[in-house]
Amino acid sequence: MAEELDRNLEENPEQVTAAEGKYGEEQIQVLEGLEAVRKRPGMYIGSTDARGLHHLVYEIVDNSVDEALAGYCKEIDVTINADGSVTVKDDGRGFPVGMHPKMHRPAVEVCLTVLHAGGKFGGGGYKVSGGLHGVGASVVNALSEKFIVTVYQNGHIYQQEYARGKYIYDLKVIGDTDRTGTTIQFWPDVKSEENPEGIFETGAFEYETLRNRLREMAFLNKGVRIRFRDDRPETPKENDFCYEGGLKEFVKFLNQNKNVLFPEPIYTEGIRDNILVEMAMQYNDSYAENVYSFANNIATPDGGTHLMGFNTAVTRAINDYGRRYKILKDTEPNLKGEDVRESLTAIISIKMEDPQFESQTKSKLGSGQVRGVVDSLVSEELSTYLEENPSVARAIVSRCVDAQRAREAARKAREATRRKTVLESASLPGKLADCSERDPSKCEIFMVEGDSAGGSAKGGRDSKTQAILPLRGKILNVEKVRLDRALENQEIRAMITAFGCGFGDQFDESKLRYHRIVCMTDADVDGAHIRILLLTFFYRFMRPLVEKGYVYAAMPPLYKVTKGKNSHYVYDDDELNRLLDEIGRDPKPDIQRYKGLGEMSAQQLWETTMNPETRMMMQITPEDAMEADRLFTLLMGDQVEPRKQFIQENSDLVKDLDV
Repeated sequence: MAEELDRNLEENPEQVTAAEGKYGEEQIQVLEGLEAVRKRPGMYIGSTDARGLHHLVYEIVDNSVDEALAGYCKEIDVTINADGSVTVKDDGRGFPVGMHPKMHRPAVEVCLTVLHAGGKFGGGGYKVSGGLHGVGASVVNALSEKFIVTVYQNGHIYQQEYARGKYIYDLKVIGDTDRTGTTIQFWPDVKSEENPEGIFETGAFEYETLRNRLREMAFLNKGVRIRFRDDRPETPKENDFCYEGGLKEFVKFLNQNKNVLFPEPIYTEGIRDNILVEMAMQYNDSYAENVYSFANNIATPDGGTHLMGFNTAVTRAINDYGRRYKILKDTEPNLKGEDVRESLTAIISIKMEDPQFESQTKSKLGSGQVRGVVDSLVSEELSTYLEENPSVARAIVSRCVDAQRAREAARKAREATRRKTVLESASLPGKLADCSERDPSKCEIFMVEGDSAGGSAKGGRDSKTQAILPLRGKILNVEKVRLDRALENQEIRAMITAFGCGFGDQFDESKLRYHRIVCMTDADVDGAHIRILLLTFFYRFMRPLVEKGYVYAAMPPLYKVTKGKNSHYVYDDDELNRLLDEIGRDPKPDIQRYKGLGEMSAQQLWETTMNPETRMMMQITPEDAMEADRLFTLLMGDQVEPRKQFIQENSDLVKDLDV
């Protein structure tokens, strides 16, 4: 018995928890089946908030995509049902339904109730797979209040139902069919008064979040059709994604609101050493680098060996061409990687058996052999393309040389700023009202437009932990300029100096002086414009601030409603109408509409917008870097028509604009 227990603990460490304090054999708890998943869901899906909820859908869809990668699936249907469940249907081979030789239960049941069981182990069922590598479907089952699997196979329709990971009845035949595939419908286990033991904090699926991921999957797997529908009566929508051009269409989509240097993306696809490499790249007229990497359909935001190979190949090919045709002068140094990637949009995707990742989150690929394979394939394709398209090649190299010169100008501007800082007695901006606390985790800085609002903010703040930096007017729109131009803007320099963490490739999180950077602007159109200008600057030149959750937007009230001795602060028109219905409109309450923060007294601004005990604040985080980039380009870029269309399509989100 002891040997069996030891072996079980060794093979399944996630099934063991130890109580605090006394630690002996009676404190060892062995969690059977999927109990470990329900006890520690964050270990498997990251969180139990909206992000974890959507992850359930991705895991089931990943199974269907794996069937597509194996060559057996062409169509996947995903539906958000009216009752809050999600259905994923595919035309693959279907889960195996025969008896498992060791478990003596149907194979489909084993796959859905046992961790680390599935065709992705041992190399037999799938050569390439993504997701959680064999635990995905069983984890979704464990975290679902109800889960129904329907398999179409061998001329029959099989079905089995589960509740929180445990089967309710044996697998049974419910009909005949001439098709193959799998349909899974699941109801997430959501906490509520009726279900206090539930897992998820919310059961509300967001259509746009799922749409973006499903569209991405369709781009990454050319020819696979993914249909997505929302059947909830309040939000009926549908999309049909199928891209025969794969990554070429992906890059075109990302560049759709930008002016491109050449119409068709450079593309290559090839297999070497059993590694499939697919790449597409295209330059545009922006100044941002947008290079995204994937391994077996898994996004790798921290890059890895595939991205290293791509970067090396592109830098070498463009330098070689520039030298050979004298576009890059003998007196000029070689272009650096950051020079050749400025204004580049590219996707690098590899698919291989058993990829190695450097962390549990799979954010960085570590498979060493991939680097050389990607390097050689991309280098060959890009070198050939440049030779065959001399006018495009000259435009690319010239743009990269411009980027090099701008980088050098930015470096000189940086050095001049540093020298100036050393010579001055005070390094922080003179208009900054700093806080006395020196622990960055306890400090926050409010970016406030104008001296009037700045005065109220300074008068109302907690000077121990809250700093105020007044800004004069609207800062430069950095979407349309390079870094050297941005550094000429006085307000941008003031923010960089106040934050203390540097910018661009020299960003140093450890030197950040405030762990909350708050955009506190008026609750009107001008205020929204100033906020988006600030966010554009943060996202383009200090992106880790946004990615790591340091950036916030204050939410000042729009109205103050007074009736008798009672006053209420109201943040939008819907809330105003609800309040008026509640307190009564006769006799008429006094309604004060705030045109700006400067109209508030210091005490009012503190009570409504700055007091940590009572304020509302929105954290700015880019859930999807590609979508964030697309929106910044759309809202702040040069093309007017796409922006007009976006405003028209989203006009229902904006009511009673105070223009």
